[in-house]
Order: sequence, then structure tokens, then C-alpha cells
Amino acid sequence: MRAIFGILAAVGLSGCVELVLPSQPLVKEPSVSQENYTVDFVAVVNRLEPVAERICRQRAPNIDCDFQIVVDARPGQPPNAFQTLDDRGRPVIGFTTSLIAQAHNDDELAFVMGHEVAHHIRGHLAKTRESALTGALLGGLLAALVGGDAATVDTAQNMGANVGARTYSKDFELEADRLGTIIAFRAGYNPLKGADFFTRIPDPGDRFLGTHPPNRARIQTVQQTMAGLR
Repeated sequence: MRAIFGILAAVGLSGCVELVLPSQPLVKEPSVSQENYTVDFVAVVNRLEPVAERICRQRAPNIDCDFQIVVDARPGQPPNAFQTLDDRGRPVIGFTTSLIAQAHNDDELAFVMGHEVAHHIRGHLAKTRESALTGALLGGLLAALVGGDAATVDTAQNMGANVGARTYSKDFELEADRLGTIIAFRAGYNPLKGADFFTRIPDPGDRFLGTHPPNRARIQTVQQTMAGLR
């Protein structure tokens, strides 16, 4: 069971880049500048958050839609955006300053923000935990049935949970891209410009049991969603 709980803790976040839950308090940062562009984080939050909450209440009336959108301002943190829940179950959408600094305009930041909000609306965090738990239980059961000792069962649980957590992760990312496109568009941003973000981040390719789909598939998803909106 230790492996099961460890994996469930590891999948307690849902996001686009490296997932790291800050151990220090999160704070709002008014703006982040780099080279010759500036992204106004608070302005994007103030414009997108009410739209996101309205869409959340329309599509998922039984969940908490009171988003807390914050920045991890600790120095040296890698580019990272994530969605999780606080101790009271309130949805938290977090960004590191290094990720914000990678955004070339507010459209890119709004798209990433909409994407993370969409993970919560679509219930991806709970679905990933459920898949991980199912995989862990099945893996442990199979190992026990063939006579594995406690260490073998723990290993099988860990492997099963990893496979379970990754089974639908690519689909979840594309679902979040679709709904995130709608959220950003309805907030007055251009998701097509926002999707340019994918042209500058590492492409995960189409790996078996990878956590993210290829960047080209994500850009196509945004383009197809926008074609439907227009």
C-alpha cells in the first residue's frame, strides 16, 4: 500500500510542464519582464478568471469553481504551470515566474491559464488518481497471485499505478487544450497566438505511455477548436 499512496501523492497535480508543488506560500506577481516584452499576469488573471469561473459553473456545477490563480515567486524555479487543490478543496492554478517569462504576449499566458483551468473543470485530477489507484490494485493483485513477496507486490503496485496514471494523460491534455481554447477566446484573447507557446517548448513526441501528446497535435487541436468557434 505504500506504493499506492506514494503514486497518489505524485499525481496530486495536473499540468503542462514539470509538476512541482511549492513548499512556500504562493504570491501574485504584477508583471514579469524579459528582453523586450512584458506579460501582465494580474491583468490576464482579472480578465480571464471571471470567464473561467462562469464556464466552470455552467459545465461542472457540482465542483468548486472559485479559482485561486497565483505565482510561485521563489527564485530558481523551473518553468512550470500546474493545477491542484488546496487543503479546503479550492482549485489552485499556479505558475512559476520562469514560465511567465517565457510567454511572449498575454495571449500565450491566457492560453496556458485556460488550459490549467480546464483540467479542473474536466475533473482530470480525480480521474488520474482513480486510474492510478486501479492500476496499483491490479498490479499488486497480479503479483500476489503469482506468489510474489511483499517487495515484489510493492514494485508491481508502483508500476501499475504509473501505467494507470499515464493511460489517459494525453487525452486529458488535448481535452484541456480544447476547453482552454474556448476559455481564452471568450475572455477576449487569441488562442491561435497563444498556441505559439508550443513552438518553443520541447516536443515530447508520441511516446508510448508519455504524459503529453506531440506539440503538433496540440496546435492542431487549437486550430480545429477555433474553426468551430468561428
